[in-house]
Amino acid sequence: MRTSVNVANAVTVARIAIVPLVAQAMIRAQRRGGSPVLAAALFNAVALSDALDGHLARSRDSETDFGRVVDPLADKALIAGALGVLVHQRRLAPWPAVAIVAREAAVTAMRAVVGLRGVVVPASRLGKRKTTLQFGAVTALIVAPDPGAAWTRALVHCAVLLTVASGVEYFVNVRSS
Repeated sequence: MRTSVNVANAVTVARIAIVPLVAQAMIRAQRRGGSPVLAAALFNAVALSDALDGHLARSRDSETDFGRVVDPLADKALIAGALGVLVHQRRLAPWPAVAIVAREAAVTAMRAVVGLRGVVVPASRLGKRKTTLQFGAVTALIVAPDPGAAWTRALVHCAVLLTVASGVEYFVNVRSS
């Protein structure tokens, strides 16, 4: 059994710890003198660190059950925190945030239930694409001068559709296994 204390897992835990700083940067970005670009850069640095911890775990042959469970939670914490701020700022309608967070909660609960049986549900390709599209939509909403523009609404709608589709995929795959 590999130990849960390793560099990749430390990066994952750090990602979770930085979420409040990202939220604070997003809040400040919309105030006079704030920088949406800086907030988006911080959000994306944390988002991209997801690839870093995965690469570290695979390249050092140090993948752990802790990492498989907590890594997706770090993504969910970042997305949920950012969506909450965007809804509060009225840069995003509540319904897309609710749809995304509800899917994330449902998949997390399903993973916990099957995890009790010793089954670890890895991220699917569709799930990874969903996460990338969510990160892109949040970034656009942070920096867009008009978050209600047609292109940002279309990006958000695509993120919601892919989020729901990947959630369905997880439940279908778990049910059939």
